[in-house]
Amino acid sequence: MLQCPGRHPLVMGILNVTPDSFSDGGQFQTVQSAIQRARDMVTAGADLIDVGGESTRPGSQSVAEIEQISRVVPVIRAIRSELVIPLSIDTTRAAVAQAALDAGANIINDISAGLDDPAMLPLVAARKVKIILMHMQGTPATMQANPTYTAVVTEVRKFLFDRLTYARTIGIDPADVLLDPGIGFGKTVAHNLQLLNRLSEFQTLGCPLVVGTSRKGFIGAITGETGDRLLGTAATVAWAAANGAAIVRVHDVPAMVKVVEMVRRIRDSSQNPR
Repeated sequence: MLQCPGRHPLVMGILNVTPDSFSDGGQFQTVQSAIQRARDMVTAGADLIDVGGESTRPGSQSVAEIEQISRVVPVIRAIRSELVIPLSIDTTRAAVAQAALDAGANIINDISAGLDDPAMLPLVAARKVKIILMHMQGTPATMQANPTYTAVVTEVRKFLFDRLTYARTIGIDPADVLLDPGIGFGKTVAHNLQLLNRLSEFQTLGCPLVVGTSRKGFIGAITGETGDRLLGTAATVAWAAANGAAIVRVHDVPAMVKVVEMVRRIRDSSQNPR
């Protein structure tokens, strides 16, 4: 369901059905508000939607599986009953992922790359669904305390290579794996900039890249923006789109669809206008 010839990168709209996500917590907690948000994102041009029931902002605490399920399953069912669009479940817990798949999700987005729950990758292998494996140093509760690397790009790339290798050993088709360098997850401003600057180096891993910079703190640290950090986000999305991202994960779908389309047109222009 992710095949979209000629339109890469794809735009993944974020739908947090949580009370405490860093940017939009509490806005889409009811099924009615969540499905309206999904409708709006589809109308604006989103290619897929990522549904999450647990905040992973810096300093956040884990949410019980049963609570995550109660948040995301009714929303996924409601969206699936009305909209034809790929749906991703943003969770590190296999039980939540399974319930979401049963409700109509197509993709698993695991910020722990399968390390938080040993049942996650076997579930992916059994269900033959796509999974996004992300790099994170520490946990959401601790990741921004003092992130330290000797060589951040090398270390993140090795981590993703190792997780991809392990996924293959348990029967996951490499074609079903997407990789995310984890911008903002256990990284300083300098680390995030280095990862973006050398994003193309991750393409040698042979998997589509997912990049999520939307509204993140490192943007505000540079631009001074607060709130939606729209201009800084647009710059990072344009950079990612031009440097190998297959999917950009964003809050502001209408604006970022336009950013991505502009990059596509520049990239795909093969000759000077006459």
